[in-house]
Amino acid sequence: MAETSAPVGGPTAGGGPTAGGGAADSRLARMIARLSLQRAYLEEAARLIAAVEGPVLEIGLGKARTYDHLVRLFPERAVFAFDGGIHCPPAAVPPEDRLFLGNFKDTLPAVRPRFEGTVALAHCDFGSEDRAFDAEQAGWLAGLVVPLMRTGGVVVSDRALAVPEGWGPLAVSQAPAGPFTYHGWRAAGPGPS
Repeated sequence: MAETSAPVGGPTAGGGPTAGGGAADSRLARMIARLSLQRAYLEEAARLIAAVEGPVLEIGLGKARTYDHLVRLFPERAVFAFDGGIHCPPAAVPPEDRLFLGNFKDTLPAVRPRFEGTVALAHCDFGSEDRAFDAEQAGWLAGLVVPLMRTGGVVVSDRALAVPEGWGPLAVSQAPAGPFTYHGWRAAGPGPS
């Protein structure tokens, strides 16, 4: 697998305010920039998979903000969430039959027989402020997600993933500029077993 991506924006912001400070460097401003970029990628993914059948996977439920957005963006599709534990308000917890809790190294292989080659969209939202941990996880996560994807499906991620050669990076023209990157790819076909 080759690491390819279509990042938009500048280097990923981390830690405290940048030199010079100011409101544009605040944690709130950075969160708004990151979420705006994420939304632009998800909207482009929705356009691209309009004619592609299959479920949506939210890999990294977190506070369930994106899960809620995906359920509304794809009301006709089943949206399944994966996370190590529940970190969202009780009202935002997905239905039990659409929630997989545990380490991604365990839950994603466990659902492979059910989802292999059928997923229209996988949104991988696992980034943290621990860049070393994120890089290590990004190194193996694609190998678990790729086999689940339907040809023509889309993978969107807050971290660069090693996707197969031939998977086209997304070009998101409406993505706002800012200090963050987001990544997306169009699946050329299910990955190797």
